[in-house]
Amino acid sequence: MKYQVSSFNTKTTLAASLKKLMRQKPLSKITVNDIVSDCGLNRNTFYYHFEDIYALLKWMLELETVEVLRQVDLLIDYEEAILYMMHYIEENNDILNNIYHSLGYGDLRRFFAADCRSIMRSIIDRAEAMQHLSVSPRLKGFLCDFFTEATAGTLLEWVVHYQSADDPKRLVEYVSLIFRSAITNILADAQAAGLTEP
Repeated sequence: MKYQVSSFNTKTTLAASLKKLMRQKPLSKITVNDIVSDCGLNRNTFYYHFEDIYALLKWMLELETVEVLRQVDLLIDYEEAILYMMHYIEENNDILNNIYHSLGYGDLRRFFAADCRSIMRSIIDRAEAMQHLSVSPRLKGFLCDFFTEATAGTLLEWVVHYQSADDPKRLVEYVSLIFRSAITNILADAQAAGLTEP
């Protein structure tokens, strides 16, 4: 347990340095030496915990957003979860735009989508269970991919255009309307249509 705490603290220290440096210069200009010099660690320590800067970046994003969201009952509190994401994007817009301009839209979308997928799967599974339904795993997989892409795309649009975008609460209302009506209705219609085969 003591090692796990120490390892987590080391990773957090490295992430804080990366975040600090990303407020000063483009991600593509940041080196491992810059990070370890900033936080007083050595290169071996960095590579013990992370394969490269992008692995550290992914860990940092997961720590700050997805792990918090996983603790929310998304089927009931997904509005709060999405609003949290909107506020996170506002507070860290400079860093997220740094990632966007350094890695491009596709790579930043993959950062969001990889973890949005597990969240969407949780929402779909919970909706299915609460309605006492049993639908095709293939359909659930399709819905998960579809809503993951839509959610990740919406979040990325917020990153790139947040200053001119809708108010976060309005955007949350729109997404909530889709989740509340679309997912439950699609699952019910699939069950009624007999789409229970793999």
